[in-house]
Amino acid sequence: MSDLSLWGIFLAVSVGTFVMRLSFVELHGRWRVPPLLSRALAYVPASVLAALVLPAVVYPNGQGELLLSNPQIPAALVAAGVAWKTRSTVLTLALGMATLWALKFSGL
Repeated sequence: MSDLSLWGIFLAVSVGTFVMRLSFVELHGRWRVPPLLSRALAYVPASVLAALVLPAVVYPNGQGELLLSNPQIPAALVAAGVAWKTRSTVLTLALGMATLWALKFSGL
């Protein structure tokens, strides 16, 4: 691939990204979001976070099989329980990491 075609691809992708982002800014006040779509969009951040975190917890280092000796799974379960009960981000992070470190240092 030549340098000119590579720069053409970069330019096309950047213009496409700019147009997509500009369309949301320009249509913000003119387009009314339906209530069903608005309710569904409220779950997008949680689902994206779960999609990013779960594979890293279940399959560390990119391995392709589920290992029961993986200390990240019980630590994630503890963190999920703490988050569900307390709704505290700081406490969830602290207890989840403490559990992970305790399991790693104990050799379990």
